[in-house]
Amino acid sequence: MIAYLIKRLVQCIPLLLLVSLLSFGLIKLVPGDPAVVMGGTNATAAEIEVIRKNLGLDRPFHIQVLSFYSNLARGDLGRSLMLGQPVRDAIIERLPATVAVAMYSMVITLLVGLSIGVLAALRHNTWVDQTAMTVALVGVSLPNFWLGLVLILLFSVHLGWFPTGGYVEPSTSLTGWLRSVTLPAVSLAMLQIGLLARITRSALLEVLRQDYVRTARAKGLSEFAVIAKHAMANVAIPVVTVVGLIFSVLLSGSIIVETVFSVPGMGALLGNAILRRDYPMIQGGLLFVATALMLLNILVDLAYAWFDPRVRVGGAR
Repeated sequence: MIAYLIKRLVQCIPLLLLVSLLSFGLIKLVPGDPAVVMGGTNATAAEIEVIRKNLGLDRPFHIQVLSFYSNLARGDLGRSLMLGQPVRDAIIERLPATVAVAMYSMVITLLVGLSIGVLAALRHNTWVDQTAMTVALVGVSLPNFWLGLVLILLFSVHLGWFPTGGYVEPSTSLTGWLRSVTLPAVSLAMLQIGLLARITRSALLEVLRQDYVRTARAKGLSEFAVIAKHAMANVAIPVVTVVGLIFSVLLSGSIIVETVFSVPGMGALLGNAILRRDYPMIQGGLLFVATALMLLNILVDLAYAWFDPRVRVGGAR
């Protein structure tokens, strides 16, 4: 298992280099010039040219790429053009808010999605099943930015239960932290709840038709023991797969939700960097997100062997 983990980590290095190169090239194709943004509307052409020279934007593309890789080898992601601070520091400052919202949203997704999926499978072809799948379909169909605005209007403006936006550190107030992340987490979770519920229902229905489940029932085991011990253990593989996908979506799809709720996280940071043509921040942020998603994919592969010893992927022993 250790050898497999080391092998996967080594394989991530060329992929990350490729991701950084592609992001570097695609950013250059985006219309706009950060020197113009930094100079403002009143800056002259000469002043803008001086800014471009100071930022190194006047150098050839391959020189800029080599400089980026040279700094990356030293752990330097560059300096944000707009914030005036190292990209690494800016990411570290805003990462806790994104992780908090993503983890809270993941907990909601697991609790509600798994419950709905299991309930729908156990009450197959009944009104419970139809209602659960209708709720799941509605959740999948709702755009999270629209849902976020509706949640703000209902629970913040009319009821006053939650703040309209912002983020409170848990060290400052645990209650304030919970109130500040609940609506963003629910907004992110709704789409994923529907997906997880449908996958869980489909996988559990397939397992319940297997011979070993009928044998367990014939031996006189209780329905709870049959479901908990035999059925759910075999549902784990497809569920783990979709959970890994869901968490990657929660991490990478938080830009809109964090903007709607004014959460100072990675999503809002990257969104502002794109609008302001902050090349170092965009490159560093994308590289960080790609690294997180690759590590998450490795954890999912390792989870296969944990939940089902028969599964051995690429020598994960």
